Amino acid sequence: MSTAPHDRRSAGLAEPVRLGLIGDNIKRSRSPDLHRLAGRLSGLDVSYDLFIPRDMGKDFDAVFDACRDSGIRGINVTYPYKEMVVSRLRIDDDLTRRIGSVNTVVFGPHGASGYNTDNTGFIAAYREAFGGLAPGNVVVIGAGGVGKAVAFGLLALGADALIIIDNDAGKARSLAAAIAAVSDGAVKTSSGNDIRTAMDGAEGIVNCTPLGMIGYPGSPVPAELLGSQRWAFDAVYTPVDTMFKQQAEAAGLKMLSGYELFFHQGIDAFRIFTGRTPADLGALRQMLLETSPN
Repeated sequence: MSTAPHDRRSAGLAEPVRLGLIGDNIKRSRSPDLHRLAGRLSGLDVSYDLFIPRDMGKDFDAVFDACRDSGIRGINVTYPYKEMVVSRLRIDDDLTRRIGSVNTVVFGPHGASGYNTDNTGFIAAYREAFGGLAPGNVVVIGAGGVGKAVAFGLLALGADALIIIDNDAGKARSLAAAIAAVSDGAVKTSSGNDIRTAMDGAEGIVNCTPLGMIGYPGSPVPAELLGSQRWAFDAVYTPVDTMFKQQAEAAGLKMLSGYELFFHQGIDAFRIFTGRTPADLGALRQMLLETSPN
């Protein structure tokens, strides 16, 4: 027997919070677990569903509209829709507008609002893993949605130079120009698609492509090019132990896993959705580990 809304309030129970994720290759996403468990720790009844446009026989816009109209409070957006969704949103934050990519959407009475927690999540994950280690000269492979968020995160972390690599040379040039403009030229930027040339003198290397993700096997970097850098980051976290991560660790680099970005961006998104942050993030980590399918 269900509890009517007024009965829930009189019983001291929170209204259900309906959330979801739109993306491709997300059947093994841990986002449902993270948000449901964060809700449990915060005293909220959270549901979180996966929406895969191609499996639903719909395009992204149709799925987005269905989520908006069904009463869902908010959605996360992942590959390959983070840039596509921007035109559907009100974005109040200047940095998010500059990044041009959104992974968190809240449906409100005045429309849909967009946020980028990939950026804040990456900054938090980097600082937690590396402390005050300066990024130095960094090669960013991939100028799509997550690549933009990470590049702006590296700018905030004090990177000396960014080399943007992408198969789409226009996207690489555009992101490099955006970083140069924001930093007033203080951060050296360049772009291209020659990974071997780009790696010369690099201190950090980040993978912001889908390579390594389920359905996209491989690594963006030949193993023989790794070893002279200090640190590496892989935005992919399904699976966590990607080929690139294995290569970087074997070469002796300090490695930041995509799982850490997933965790921190998820906490930031949960706060935007609900106004709450679980008091014990260590407990949340442990609960996620205990519910891991691996």
